[in-house]
Amino acid sequence: MTTSTTPRTELPPFPLSRRGDVLPAEAERLRAEQPVARVRTMTGDEAWLVSNYQLAKQVLEDDRFSLKDTANPGVPRQYALTIPPEVVNNMGNINSAGLRDAVMKTLSPRADRELGSWLEAQAHRLLDRVIAEGAPADLRDAFAEPYSAALHCRLIGIPTDDWRRLMSGIDVAFITSPQPFEGSTPNWYKDLGYLLDRLNADPAPTRGLLGRFVELRRSPEVSEQVSDELLATVALSLFGAGAVSTSAFLQHAIIALAQQPELADRLRAEPAVIGRAVDELLRYNLSIGDALPRIALADVKLGEVEIRAGELVLVLIEGANYDPEVFPEPEKIDFDRVSNPHLAFGGGRHFCPASALGRTHAEIALTALVQRLPGLRLALPVEQLAWRPGFIKRLPERLPVLW
Repeated sequence: MTTSTTPRTELPPFPLSRRGDVLPAEAERLRAEQPVARVRTMTGDEAWLVSNYQLAKQVLEDDRFSLKDTANPGVPRQYALTIPPEVVNNMGNINSAGLRDAVMKTLSPRADRELGSWLEAQAHRLLDRVIAEGAPADLRDAFAEPYSAALHCRLIGIPTDDWRRLMSGIDVAFITSPQPFEGSTPNWYKDLGYLLDRLNADPAPTRGLLGRFVELRRSPEVSEQVSDELLATVALSLFGAGAVSTSAFLQHAIIALAQQPELADRLRAEPAVIGRAVDELLRYNLSIGDALPRIALADVKLGEVEIRAGELVLVLIEGANYDPEVFPEPEKIDFDRVSNPHLAFGGGRHFCPASALGRTHAEIALTALVQRLPGLRLALPVEQLAWRPGFIKRLPERLPVLW
């Protein structure tokens, strides 16, 4: 449902380039010339693409722009829904019946005193295997994905060895397609069924998010308000969003460090800089790719453009995070950047609740990588990396490296 009468052929297509190692030229041009631009999505719908920092921040912080309503029937879409619409609605209800409290406790690094040492052991265990097998090694399959997925298995309270079956579900669930496809719904319910079985296992789970849900369910008030399917939906959504985002970040960070070895040398020589380094690599990375969608709930003035209620607005994070008005020399990775208010974790009520956990995950992983793999470099020219088409994140299909 769109309001513009502009001929279909005149609007530029979105998403932009899928290549993840180079900022799309269109992002720079739009930010400079048309920071709120009309585009056509892959579904054929019209949308407003927001590409400078201040306007992106405005959209993310203004409750008149809704994430939950992007799943409503009849609204313009960024791409076809590949998970059931009720999943998005369920996530919109995460504040009810103590669910938010359970999720927030799970996502706090302080909730698990052993988490830091456990993550460090996981990173070094994976790198032991990489080193034993020798170079070149695919750090996507051998490190970034298993390390990130193992963390989220622990958070949810499921066996770490089950990581690959859930990650394979993500490969289908997060496809971006112009129309629905047959495998998307059974893919979702297959993984949901697995988590329902874990939630209702005998003995009942006692750790992680599922353990908290078991306790929550024992309250008579709560048991009447939430279903097991809602609890499993929240757990599965947390795994999917968290594992793919953290793994994608690590892969982009590895590419950056491999291309600029002086950055890895500095992390090795000055371990204390790792916190600032992770924030700068978060700003610099181009993994988000498809922009953050919102539906306008009212008429809103955005810059010089009047957004109408019901229209789709897309926040181009790489546009905002490379805005030279906020980040001088944005294409330079600067671990000493004085101010770094990047939007890699979103903003407003949908600011990523796992931001502290994500930083811990990244700091431990990158510290281990630069220590264990000195001389880290790509095993092929960066131009030869194959970037996955039609996926919610910009990801290389493989990430072969030498050291």
